[in-house]
Amino acid sequence: MSHFAAAVTRGAEGWAAAELDLSGVADIEEITDRLRDADPEASVSLLFVESDDAYLAILRLDEGEDLRVFGSDQVFAEDSRLGAILLGDIEEQLPEIADADADEADEDDEEEDRPSAEPDVEPVGDPELLADLGVSGGRLLELCAQEGMLPADITAEICQAVGAGDEIEELREA
Repeated sequence: MSHFAAAVTRGAEGWAAAELDLSGVADIEEITDRLRDADPEASVSLLFVESDDAYLAILRLDEGEDLRVFGSDQVFAEDSRLGAILLGDIEEQLPEIADADADEADEDDEEEDRPSAEPDVEPVGDPELLADLGVSGGRLLELCAQEGMLPADITAEICQAVGAGDEIEELREA
């Protein structure tokens, strides 16, 4: 499986983005160390791991501690070694996106305006890991469920929302 890993960190000078090499990693602790090393002084460190235009994993460290993880689809852990490292220790599976969307649909009768959801997506982890940065758990789940959204699209939208859109775009163009 091919993958792209981008560390997006917020330090004293604002946001910065750098590609992270995850080849040969043995466990989640090694990935966390590499994220921490991207900017040891960062107040917030995010790692976006996109795999095969199908899966997205997001890791977050605050002040280099308290790892939080979200995965767009549990299947990533079953399909690849990297996915198993990133998502394998997550035991609690989120409720199905369709169930969450049904609750929202009750409040909003304009269902025809809603994006169609991918029915087989099984997100795992902490969808609220970006809530304080402006991307609610519901919005994150909605992005992951939206048909036609690639992991790169989700990463770009999240980075734009948190204020690091230019940094991630420059990284992709480099």
